[in-house]
Amino acid sequence: MATGFISLLFSLLSLLFFGFSSFAKPIPSFPSSIIQAEKISPSTPNELYHEKFFTQVLDHYTFRPQSYKTFQQRYLINDKYWGGAEKNAPIFLYTGNEGDIEWFAQNTGFMFDIAPHFKPLLVFIEHRFYGKSMPFGGNKEVAYSNSSTLGYLTSTQALADYATLIIDLKKNLSAIDSPVVVFGGSYGGMLAAWFRLKYPHVAIGALASSSPILNFENITSPYSFNNIITQDFRGESENCYKVIKRSWQEIEDTASQPGGLEILRRSFRICRNSISASSLQSWLNTALVYTAMTDYPTPSNFLSPMPAYPVKEMCKAIDDPKTGNNTFAKLYGAASVYYNYSGTATCFDLDDDSDPHGLGGWSWQACTEMIMPTSGSNKDSIFPASEWNYEDRVAFCKAYFGVEPRPNWITTEFGGHDIKRVLKRFTSNIILFNGLRDPWSGGGVLENISSSIVAIIAKQGAHHVDLRFATREDPKWLQDVRKREVSIIGKWLSEYYDDLDPAN
Repeated sequence: MATGFISLLFSLLSLLFFGFSSFAKPIPSFPSSIIQAEKISPSTPNELYHEKFFTQVLDHYTFRPQSYKTFQQRYLINDKYWGGAEKNAPIFLYTGNEGDIEWFAQNTGFMFDIAPHFKPLLVFIEHRFYGKSMPFGGNKEVAYSNSSTLGYLTSTQALADYATLIIDLKKNLSAIDSPVVVFGGSYGGMLAAWFRLKYPHVAIGALASSSPILNFENITSPYSFNNIITQDFRGESENCYKVIKRSWQEIEDTASQPGGLEILRRSFRICRNSISASSLQSWLNTALVYTAMTDYPTPSNFLSPMPAYPVKEMCKAIDDPKTGNNTFAKLYGAASVYYNYSGTATCFDLDDDSDPHGLGGWSWQACTEMIMPTSGSNKDSIFPASEWNYEDRVAFCKAYFGVEPRPNWITTEFGGHDIKRVLKRFTSNIILFNGLRDPWSGGGVLENISSSIVAIIAKQGAHHVDLRFATREDPKWLQDVRKREVSIIGKWLSEYYDDLDPAN
């Protein structure tokens, strides 16, 4: 089993749980985006979309000579069901996350599933500084070389990219009156919501799935994220919770004994290169966090094949009486649900730091504007007790990038405080979906803001589960969520076409 991507993930996540023990550790990535493409049948990616490029300006907000430099921004397009410009058929736009856009297109089956009904043009735009959308001549080494080049990697520049591209595309297609609805999940969902706020003249509505737009600046508790993960596992089995909770100290105690690291290596089938207590703990953290986030009601194939309700399956492994009182055997069985459900792995490499999906840019974003406290763990947490410490983040970012974060910028630019009172006065047509089993739901909007800014809550839902391809095995609650989203989007479009009709 290839574990490079997984290794990257747990090295990033180590900061969430163990803090900044050294400057060598990177900023945690945004877990929502750590997704590998689903296996899609019978279509192939080439049947789902065509790849195109748009000449994008480097800086939308200043008029210095440097600002006028350009780069090639990738977008994917599917016109199979489009009703055409002459009918003012809609355009459904996905606001790309922090990674390869093909990744997200292949995991946003909802847009493809509803295309025969709405007859939209489907467009997926890649986020600048990710995938093939690399400024500075397409050279990632140059683009990522220092804070002067990375300074153009911001959420506001990305939103302006999307607006510029879609306006130009509509003009070229003679589709000026085709309404645009934006879609996004996780960080992409945050961008979708913010796009509707900032560009209401471009998009008539937004579906923002699992978008923690309130996970900033003393709005959401830094304990919320880990509390939800704790409840996910504890809700399945009290014994499961207790075994995991005590395991961190058992790993440290074992590692400190003569021959202890070898015991850990054998217990968890770690490849024979290097192992430490912290790297093993991070590896286990990754499995727990991402299993909680992707606790889907049907089998999935993200980082690795996983069964339906994988949290339940992890706890079954931990509660298996065959493992007796062997904590490590129990944990290995649980971790295998995430890392080795296919049964093909022979060992796990904790040193592989490859990054095949190009997530490195998130470290910069997490050091500048995306300051989202998630690392607090209280005494009842499934993870070791810890505090969110902003000064640790500042120290790392200064050492690594030479910049200091701006923790108040997102709420200054997009709002967040008193969101219900504020948003109902100046915007409309946003769906905010959250599954309450998703640890990011603590930073989401969980109640309606107005009649047209609607919070859809799924008690059993996981991270942007509504955007996945539909299957025959989907439970009724998930089918109902999607039906409601389709109904709301249909209402937006009907209202738009009524306003467009000169007879009205």
